[in-house]
Amino acid sequence: MFVARSIAADHKDLIHDVSYDFHGRRMATCSSDQSVKVWDKSDSGEWHCTASWKTHSGSVWRVTWAHPEFGQVLASCSFDRTAAVWEEIVGESNDKQRGLSHWIKRTTLVDSRTSVTDVKFAPKHMGLVLATCSADGVVRIYEAPDVMNLSQWSLQHEISCKLSCSCISWNPSSSRAHPPMIAVGSDDNNVTYSGKVQIYEYNENTRKYAKAETLMTVTDPVHDIAFAPNLGRSFHVLAIATKDVRIFKLIPLRRESATSSGPTKFEVQVMAQFDSHNSQVWRVSWNITSTLLASSGDDGCVRLWKANYMDNWKCTGILRGDGSPVNGSSGQGTALSAVGSAGAQSQNSVVGAASAGRKKAQLMPG
Repeated sequence: MFVARSIAADHKDLIHDVSYDFHGRRMATCSSDQSVKVWDKSDSGEWHCTASWKTHSGSVWRVTWAHPEFGQVLASCSFDRTAAVWEEIVGESNDKQRGLSHWIKRTTLVDSRTSVTDVKFAPKHMGLVLATCSADGVVRIYEAPDVMNLSQWSLQHEISCKLSCSCISWNPSSSRAHPPMIAVGSDDNNVTYSGKVQIYEYNENTRKYAKAETLMTVTDPVHDIAFAPNLGRSFHVLAIATKDVRIFKLIPLRRESATSSGPTKFEVQVMAQFDSHNSQVWRVSWNITSTLLASSGDDGCVRLWKANYMDNWKCTGILRGDGSPVNGSSGQGTALSAVGSAGAQSQNSVVGAASAGRKKAQLMPG
C-alpha cells in the first residue's frame, strides 16, 4: 500500500518544482516566494528543512541537482531571466542556527532576455554541463571547464527553437552509439505551430546541435518532458506531459553511410496515450529502471503507469494529493508492490505539498 505523508513546506506562495538528489535522500523545493528550500530525510523517514534562502527576484520555476560526484550542487531558474548555480559548503558555517547547511551562489547565468523556464544538468559522462531554456525560444548549454571551480561557466551552445520553451530533458544514454541529445517542449498556445516537441542531437563533425526530430503529433502546450533511463536499449523512450500523458519510442534508423554527417533519423512510434487525468498534466517522471512512469495533473492525482511484457501500458496505481484513497479505480490495475515503499511515501507526500499550487510536483517513483 501507499502511505501518504504531508510536509509543512512553509513556502509563502505556490510551489512550482520538487526535485530529488541522486540518492533520493535529499529534496529541493522552489516557489513563487522566490526561495529554494533543501530537505534532508532522517533515518526515521521524516523530512527536515536544512536550508532555506531567497534565490531570485522573481518566481523560481525549477530546481535541479547535479550528480553527487560534482559535490552538493543545485541549479535554479526564474522569471527574473536568470539561472543560478548553488553549492553547499560544509564546515565553514557560522550560522546562528546550528544544523542549517550553508549554500553559496557560485554563478548567475544572465544570457536570457526572458523568463528562464527550465534548467537541467547533463548526464555525468558529459562532464559538468548545464542546459537552460527560455520563453524567448532559446536553449543554452553551459559547461564548467574546471569542476573544482563552479564560479566559471562558459556558454557553449545556443539552440534557437523558434517556439517559446517550457521544459527540457537530456537523453541519459551513455552509449557511444548515441550522441548527446536533448528534447525541448514548448507551451506556446498557438495551434498553427504543430510539433511542440523538438529533439536536438550533437554532431561531432560540426560541433553543434542540430534538430533531429520534431514530434508533429504533439500540438497542445507541453508542460514537462522526460527521457526514460536507458539501460542498454538501442532505442529511446520519451514521456510528455501535455493535456494528456504520452509515451513515444524513438528508434534510430541506420545511416546510409558511415560518413553521413547529418543528425540521426528516427522512426517515431506512440507507445501510449492516456487522458485519465481529464485535465492538464504538469509532471512526468521515470523510476531508475524506466519500468514505471509517474504523472501528476490538475485532477490532484498522481498516476503510475507500467508496461507489461507485451509493451501494453496500464495504470497500476492512483495516489491522491491529500493521501485519501481513490475510489472507482477498478480496471485500473492494482497498487504496485514493486515500487519501494519509501519512494512511494516521499513521492506522495511531496505531491500533497505541491498540489496546492499549480499541481506541478516532480516525482521520484521507486
